[in-house]
Amino acid sequence: MDASAKTFFQQILETPSPSGYEQPVQNLVREYVGKFADEVSTDLHGNVIACCNPGAPLRVMFAGHADQIGLLVTHISDDGFIYTNTIGGWDPQQLIGQRMTIHTGDGPVPAVIARKPIHLLEDDERKKVVKTKEMWLDIGAKNKEEAAEVVRIGDPVTLELGYQEMRNGFANSPGMDDKTGLWVCMEALRRAKSSALEVSLYAVATVQEEIGLRGATTSAYGVNPHVGIAVDVTHATDCPTIDKTQEGDVKLGGGPVIYRGPNMNPVVVEKLSETADNADIKFQWGAIGRGTGTDANAIQLSRAGVAAGLVSVPNRYMHSAVEMISLEDIDASADLLAGFAVGIKADADFTPR
Repeated sequence: MDASAKTFFQQILETPSPSGYEQPVQNLVREYVGKFADEVSTDLHGNVIACCNPGAPLRVMFAGHADQIGLLVTHISDDGFIYTNTIGGWDPQQLIGQRMTIHTGDGPVPAVIARKPIHLLEDDERKKVVKTKEMWLDIGAKNKEEAAEVVRIGDPVTLELGYQEMRNGFANSPGMDDKTGLWVCMEALRRAKSSALEVSLYAVATVQEEIGLRGATTSAYGVNPHVGIAVDVTHATDCPTIDKTQEGDVKLGGGPVIYRGPNMNPVVVEKLSETADNADIKFQWGAIGRGTGTDANAIQLSRAGVAAGLVSVPNRYMHSAVEMISLEDIDASADLLAGFAVGIKADADFTPR
């Protein structure tokens, strides 16, 4: 993996981007892709769209969402405690005892989420699953006035961000969903740029995926691609308690996952697998029998329809503070997408027959 590309990966993971508040990460994306893309633009929704070889008749779009799950400040109590709503899908149990960061206009404010110590819990309380609305942020303020001096209603909140490498080329961080996919798309564009492209290749850092695939909907309408591939994470099932019979056999380090099913164009699927085989890129198969909860769903249904595909990065412990991926998997995913784009002829037909 190129050193500057790896630095970019770590930077976007350590930069906050809750849905609707993606601007800090999008600034990094623009700066990075501006070094090699032929065109870089930002639409009114906040999607960053980079393109190489613009003007070719056939348009191919890669999409990875820039946003991550978070919280949103909704109330400050008289005692200075801060209450929130969720942005995206949270398991409230993941929040208990976490260090958090409130991202204010004047900079980050550290906070914690905790609950009454176990010594003080009644028997019935110990048996209950805590609800998000029953938790609060503590910034150490003495009262509402002090808290309100630094925190405003509507400020976004994330887990304390941080990147950590582990054994066997694994790494963990909040926001691997979907900073990995964002990185893969931009890195694939960079790698494809060095070869002769017969298509216009767009790499899009989409916004607001976690609250309804919103950025993919608007950016796909604007780009109007013939072919669109979403890059997201999928559940790695190589850890205890996950049912492989339903979720598939997906391993960290096993390579990208190419999905099959009604959300995926069969010609795109075959072209992806052929690209992997020809380049000796190991990959894994995945299947889902409905529209996926990824940007691929929005892309497929854009305008008169798009030949859609989904390539996923295996991820353990999704939507937690310790999302874990393999660096080899994201590197291989970037090679796969770059090879896919370079291999498309200008007159290629992705109509299912």
